[in-house]
This record gives sequence, C-alpha cells and structure tokens, in this order.
Amino acid sequence: MTLCSKRRGSIMFELTGKTAIITGASRGIGKEIAMKFAKQGANIAFLHFMDEENAKQTQAELSELGVKVCGYECDVADFEACKAAFDKIIEDFGEVHILVNNAGITKDKLMLQMTESDFDAVIAVNLKGAFNMTKAVYQHFMKKRRGRIINMSSIVGLTGNAGQVNYSSSKAGLIGMTKSVAKELGSRNVTVNAIAPGFIKTDMTDAMPEKAREAALAAIPMKRMGQVDDIANLAVFLASDEASYISGEVIRVDGALAT
Repeated sequence: MTLCSKRRGSIMFELTGKTAIITGASRGIGKEIAMKFAKQGANIAFLHFMDEENAKQTQAELSELGVKVCGYECDVADFEACKAAFDKIIEDFGEVHILVNNAGITKDKLMLQMTESDFDAVIAVNLKGAFNMTKAVYQHFMKKRRGRIINMSSIVGLTGNAGQVNYSSSKAGLIGMTKSVAKELGSRNVTVNAIAPGFIKTDMTDAMPEKAREAALAAIPMKRMGQVDDIANLAVFLASDEASYISGEVIRVDGALAT
C-alpha cells in the first residue's frame, strides 16, 4: 500500500513581504532573478541603464505576478546615483531586505589591445557598481539587523580567462568584496554570498563566435550551457530564510567546468 501526502505549511524559499533590489535586471540573468523572486512573493525594485524598452517590458511582466514593482534608471558606476536610487526605493517601498548586484558589462580583448578605458569601464560597472550599491544598503541592513546580499561573480573570477583581464579582475574583486563584507556584517545577521556562473545562455554568450562557443561546450563536462533559471534558482535560495547560516561563500554554477 502506498501512502501519499501533500506538504502543508509555508512554501520553502518564500519571499513574501520582502523587497529586493536587483541591478541590471531589464534582461538576462537579472531579469530571471527578478521573475523568480516575484513568483516567491517578493516586491521588486530593479535598476537598469540606457535600456528603456527592455525595462518597460520587464516591469510589465513582473507586474502581472501581483507584486509591487518599480524600475529605476541608474548608472551603478555612479556613487551618487546609486545613493539617490536607494533613497527613492526606500521612499517607495519603505524598507529593503535583499540586494542582488548583477549589473555587468564586458569589453573583451587581449591585454595587448586592451585600452585603459576598456579596463576602467568594466571595473567601474562590475566591481565599483557592487561597492556603490552595497554601500547604499549597508547602514540600512545594519540598523534592521538582517539582510541578504548576493553578488554575481563568474568562474573566470576563479580561473582567469585569456582576453578578459578586465572582466576576470572585476569578478575576482567581487569575491574578495563578498568575503570581506560577510565578515563585517555577520554579527548583524546579514549574509553575503557570491554566485559564480559558468557558460550560461544569454545575449552575452549568444554573441560569442561560433568556434569559441563550440570550444566552451567541449570543455563543460555536462556538455551544455546552463540556463538563466539555474542561476535564479540559487539566488532565490540564498535570499531565503533557509540560507540564514550561509555567508561568505562563492557557489559555482558551471556544469563542473571549473572543478
């Protein structure tokens, strides 16, 4: 005889009543994280920059999920703009519980061809942008004595990659930032973790030359690229109460590529 029962009580990883700030969320991984968070009940404040059309579409899709949603145009590389965006989010939502530092850019070249501006631009968005937004929420999380910070790093921040000195440096820097802020805020019940995606199917990987994409697939033991929801599912867990004792970690999502 087989007995079956339905699970009662709260849904695991439920985020109802929480507000999440997600940077770079008008498309790709950031948008998927926003969608997953909203499906778990979180209100969404998402940041975008010079991407108005996609931002409007994202806001419309998120609004259909029955949560409060506001989009804000903000250059995360601009310290004062980040502070102003956070102040407006507090005005609109009252408080914030989760920050996802996802905004990022690439300017890939071998170092021989890479210019100073190529290096500075990537560091400014990918690394300083995360500093700017973390600085904006820092005191708020300290006073509330709770919070979740999730930084989007990359496996190339762990392994390096030819032609990506700037990008790899920014993502390695995020790992150092993650571990340092986790130590600073641990006593205030704030967790800080990093996700290190491998090759995930996005606009960025779609733009890779065919030979480079084939070489990447050949190197992945699972022989396929990941999907954006593979990253979003982990982000939901790290944002939830179930991950309350996980902090300072860098979790790879790469099909065993960097093992």
